[in-house]
Amino acid sequence: MKKLTWTLVLLLLALMFAGMSGGPALKKAQAENSRYQELELFTDVLSIVRKSYVEEVDFKKLIYGALEGMLATLDPHSSFMTPDIYREMKIDTEGEFGGLGIEITLKDGLLTVVAPIEDTPAHRAGLLPGDSIVRIEGRSTKDMGIMEAVKLMRGPKGSEITIGVMREAFDKPRDFTIVREVIQIKSVKFRTMEKGFGYVRISQFQAHTVEDLRKALAALREESGGSLSGLILDLRNNPGGLLDQAVAVADLFVREGLLVYTQGREPGSQMEFEATAAGTEPYYPMVALINEGSASASEIVAGALHDHDRAVIMGTQSFGKGSVQTIIPLSDDSGLRLTTARYYTPNGTSIQARGITPDLVVPRMEIRELQGPGRVRERDLQNHFETEDQPGRGAEEAQAPDEAVRSDYQLIRALDLLKGWGIFQGLQKRAA
Repeated sequence: MKKLTWTLVLLLLALMFAGMSGGPALKKAQAENSRYQELELFTDVLSIVRKSYVEEVDFKKLIYGALEGMLATLDPHSSFMTPDIYREMKIDTEGEFGGLGIEITLKDGLLTVVAPIEDTPAHRAGLLPGDSIVRIEGRSTKDMGIMEAVKLMRGPKGSEITIGVMREAFDKPRDFTIVREVIQIKSVKFRTMEKGFGYVRISQFQAHTVEDLRKALAALREESGGSLSGLILDLRNNPGGLLDQAVAVADLFVREGLLVYTQGREPGSQMEFEATAAGTEPYYPMVALINEGSASASEIVAGALHDHDRAVIMGTQSFGKGSVQTIIPLSDDSGLRLTTARYYTPNGTSIQARGITPDLVVPRMEIRELQGPGRVRERDLQNHFETEDQPGRGAEEAQAPDEAVRSDYQLIRALDLLKGWGIFQGLQKRAA
């Protein structure tokens, strides 16, 4: 009896050892078998639909539908593009197309405006970041993909389109009727706000953005007598664009160090982008303006400037699109838009679903000048003494900001910060 018991124990130990040594191979085989079963399930359903559906269905339509559904389960930015939608997507990269001028995404299953592009029909119609598009020409956008929505909103120049928009301030959706235009995006705009203080707005990162930015900075320096006392870099409502241009823009202001890096599963999706000293702008105080419409490439620039202490970030929390999409062409001229990596700022902060937090939170506010009689000053009194022109502090008349600045509260705060910075530096020098 004892002999039999020991034989059973040894046999069980042998089986356990065999199971342990063959464990990984066994698990791999089981996983492969499970995948085959799942693929078999797919082919079974495909076969049943083709055979038993009430009407005959085009086989390619079924395959495309399955692929669209598969990519839609991943994240809001991954998608399968049929050949016609893939062609529409490629038009975007050329910087000229017929449409409304908005960047959209999927948020909680709703088509959501990331940002209206400046000086486009959508911008002039009053669309705002965060608006939900619930209807396009009377058609509900529920379960509608981004590229399908883009295709519906494109159309001939001069044609009208009506979209239903829901906003927090609305009690029900409102219709916006917009006339389509050929969208020609000017990436960089600039102006001198006051002598020495420049303003540059980047509306989107395109193929020539950094080249245009260099020209703008050179013009601003010339207008200010050869150097700048401060710069406002406006990235508000900038939905992103080309990664290489975002890196190049950040490189203009940062002399050395990491600007951004990406991490993904494949070696090719793990990249680091470093600043170079060549061509770096001379140092001057900077404020970078961001808001909820600043996404992707604009968040990369803001993150790099923040982490390198090169600029004060002002405004409101940015959008939080910190993922990299790779466009993969397929054999039948369709394509995949697949999320392959995440962006990280130089300090290792993930932008995804978080965004860039401003150093100074300044909400967007409407400014209205008070109407009515102004206060009486000494110079308004009869027979007042005229002042003698003498050098010294405060001798110059205060310069009133132009209309564009007066109506933009965040811009006013940015300019005040830069001017105050210079004033305090002057006080420190005198105190020393």
